[in-house]
Amino acid sequence: MSEVREPAVDGALAILLVEDDEGDALIVQEELELAGSRHAVTHVRTLADAQAHLTAARPDCVLLDLGLPDSRGFDGLAALQRLTDAAFVVLTGLADADQGITALSHGAQDYLVKGAVDGPLLLRAVRYAVERRAAERSTTALREAEIAALENARLERGLLPTPLVRDPAVRVHTASRPGRRSGVLGGDFYDAVETDDGRLLLLIGDVCGHSADEAALGASLRIAWRALVLSGVPTEETFTVLDRVLACERHDPTIFATALMLAVEPDHRTARAWVAGHPRPLLLGPGAAEQLAARAQPPLGTGFVTRWDASALTLPASWSLLLFTDGLYEGFDDPHGSGERRLGETGLARLVDAQPPRDRDDLLGLVAAVEERNGGPLTDDVAALLVSVG
Repeated sequence: MSEVREPAVDGALAILLVEDDEGDALIVQEELELAGSRHAVTHVRTLADAQAHLTAARPDCVLLDLGLPDSRGFDGLAALQRLTDAAFVVLTGLADADQGITALSHGAQDYLVKGAVDGPLLLRAVRYAVERRAAERSTTALREAEIAALENARLERGLLPTPLVRDPAVRVHTASRPGRRSGVLGGDFYDAVETDDGRLLLLIGDVCGHSADEAALGASLRIAWRALVLSGVPTEETFTVLDRVLACERHDPTIFATALMLAVEPDHRTARAWVAGHPRPLLLGPGAAEQLAARAQPPLGTGFVTRWDASALTLPASWSLLLFTDGLYEGFDDPHGSGERRLGETGLARLVDAQPPRDRDDLLGLVAAVEERNGGPLTDDVAALLVSVG
């Protein structure tokens, strides 16, 4: 049985008073009224009534007597805390004042000794308790968000590949930056694996879109590709299988992915390239950077083809290949931010020629140079894979 003394008004707090003594309950309510409180007070007499009330109501503060007929000690406090995130102010008698102090360690925001407080003090205690509880909730939510962000970042970093290359003559450097600034992993993906027969297989790709769904799909495609390579699936069939994986894993039938795969023979002088709608790599040498002459075919997931053909390539004795996603050149070529001209692949090649990348730091420097030309951060995912021999 509960008694609501007055309805809540704008800016008023909803208070649940749990007190079995009618006289004490009346004193609490009258003291609040005399203090000018317009808060809505609901009075219940037992723990069971309080539990029933909390299944349908969300008070801002609970004034709780620790000596209820159906509860003793702190069991009642714990039972009600499981039902609400409201602030708790514990009411004790003069002989039980120590229990109030102990209640603070059980999650109560404050305690009051019945008969030793007046209206203004009671009202101030309620308001401070509500504010402290709100601060605790904010701190907890912030900490949980920080933990979740750290866990997500750790998970995403765990999905980034470590190149499986044993040949000391081959140097592999990578760089990536998601378009979503809160993430670590974007929809771009890349990998490098040296097979048991000494071939060097390289992959880079780009799932259309910028959300966490596309990032997860990109990681799935990269892991599937590595599994296919390590299990010995013929290289000619790899894109066909990846196309099927994409169709099964995507959350939207319109999602597609561009991809490029290179298979470099053990002599490091001959290679084959499969291009599924992806930008072709730049061959870096003593002269200007050159784009590899490889035949382009439709992206994965478009349904236009089910088999991708290879292009044969001849490489110099010493070479560096820069594989990249379109986010590296689709920004603007205007540091003043007018947005009138795109950088494009030609502009990217110009930046590469100005300072050819040699390692990861150089790749990050290239991304920084692109952002400078863009007049600010890039909005698309960016990935780059630099492979050098000789």
